[in-house]
Amino acid sequence: MNRLALYLDLIRWNRPAGWLLLLWPSLSGLWVAAGGFPGWHLLTVFVLGTILMRSAGCCLNDVADRDFDRHVKRTAQRPVTTGAVSVREALSLGAVLALLAFGLVLTTNAVAVAWSFGALAVAIAYPFAKRFFAMPQAVLGVAFSFGIPMAFAAVQSQVPPLAWLLLLGNLFWVLAYDTEYAMVDRDDDLRIGMKTSAITLGRFDVLAVLLCYLIYLSIWAVALYSLAQTAILLIAITLALGQVVWHYRLIRERSREGCFKAFRLNHWLGLTLFLGIVIGLVK
Repeated sequence: MNRLALYLDLIRWNRPAGWLLLLWPSLSGLWVAAGGFPGWHLLTVFVLGTILMRSAGCCLNDVADRDFDRHVKRTAQRPVTTGAVSVREALSLGAVLALLAFGLVLTTNAVAVAWSFGALAVAIAYPFAKRFFAMPQAVLGVAFSFGIPMAFAAVQSQVPPLAWLLLLGNLFWVLAYDTEYAMVDRDDDLRIGMKTSAITLGRFDVLAVLLCYLIYLSIWAVALYSLAQTAILLIAITLALGQVVWHYRLIRERSREGCFKAFRLNHWLGLTLFLGIVIGLVK
């Protein structure tokens, strides 16, 4: 039971915000691709696949960052960092979870299977991007948005321009919330030489976060305007904008607590747009 508790801590089982941030755009893409309810099979594949791949990503991320995490207040007690879970254990668990997710993809079609390798490549690249790129959050943005083209591939056996437009918009949402996340650890990251968007943007961090939110919502509004009921879509966008204002109030002083709370609450914004799409596509 002690090992199980450590493994659950490793995959952040008690902190679902991470996989919810993956889930809502993936399900939004699924509903848009299908023009409504996509069926129980695909819904199950994408819900379980999202949870499995997020968990596998945590395993890889903690192994890659174990020498950095011990110097950061928020991450110093992670199981791999403390040695409670070995590198081999973490990688083995991550591999098993990724294989289970791949097994789910195999129940869809050849196009989705082919695109799953691209999704895996980006997921593997992200933990190392923060060592080399000034804005590693952009890499995470691609990784956390790849469920959208995967959804279109699973439903339509193709990835049309609409899927890439939604991915582009979602990338800006990831930039917004992961910059909030990076603002929590900025002091520690500066000390250990880590590269993050919060450091790169400097005093323009809050402004950049707000702009990213607005670009995200604008792109999705344009992409979905002719597909969903206009009134429902506008209500969802308005509610999302209200949450953006709330996030601004949380991060404007750049406190650790405020920035972390803003990050954790982002899944409600994703849920708002998803519900707008679900209701707006009802015929």
